[in-house]
Amino acid sequence: MVQQISDAELEIMKVVWANGGEPTFFAYLTDELSARGKPWQKNTLITLLNRLVNKGYLKAKKMGRCNEYTPLVSETEYQTAQTKNFLDKIYEGNVKGLVSNLI
Repeated sequence: MVQQISDAELEIMKVVWANGGEPTFFAYLTDELSARGKPWQKNTLITLLNRLVNKGYLKAKKMGRCNEYTPLVSETEYQTAQTKNFLDKIYEGNVKGLVSNLI
């Protein structure tokens, strides 16, 4: 089961997923998040990355003085889990209820 992540953690994962499954370096994350209007402090970003590693979303590998981060959960897996969670929580698993509200 995919654990819940915060909105801030999700922003990081979006950058990692957009990198096409390639290892993502800290400097790249910092630049991309700043470009998206999220210029977080270094310590904040490190804390959020550590949480994602502990939750099993990312794998960290030390490369010299930096870490590279590789996704362990795909964007599709996350979206599927969140959709199921939403469906179960709001509609008690009733897909027809969701579809009728969308229509």
